[in-house]
Amino acid sequence: MTATEFNYRLLTLQKNLIKFAYKLTEDKDDAEDLLQETYLKALKCCNQFVDESNFEGWTFTIMKHTFINNYRRSIRQNAFRDTTNDHFFINQSRANCSDNPDSIFSEKEIAQNIENLHEMYREPFKMHIYGFSYKEISQELNLPIGTIKSRIFVSRKKLMTNLSE
Repeated sequence: MTATEFNYRLLTLQKNLIKFAYKLTEDKDDAEDLLQETYLKALKCCNQFVDESNFEGWTFTIMKHTFINNYRRSIRQNAFRDTTNDHFFINQSRANCSDNPDSIFSEKEIAQNIENLHEMYREPFKMHIYGFSYKEISQELNLPIGTIKSRIFVSRKKLMTNLSE
């Protein structure tokens, strides 16, 4: 396939690619950026495309992988190191909206309700919200994973009930 044919085939997919990009990003500007990135990567890798393969599928796969990589990169950029003795990595958006009085009150109320949970529910739940996986919680508390999942589920239900009152 010549470069001209490749570019033409790429441009004929623009309408479908922008729809797919919008479906992934749910934002017009982000979808356009994703489309541009996909075009750039496809053009850089045009020599890797095999003529007999599915060009449309190849291009959509590039877009999907680009979206996933961008998402993972944004999650990593939002992670910062906690300076407590436990040294957790915490994912948090840059804009912290907990500065207003209502949010501060809500955080205190939620924290108090978590502390009011029975210890067998509180420990797994706190570990879960601190970012531990079910497997890590299971190993730390020496309990089966099913028990951990069940206790976290019960904790959520109890918190929702208590906080809705």
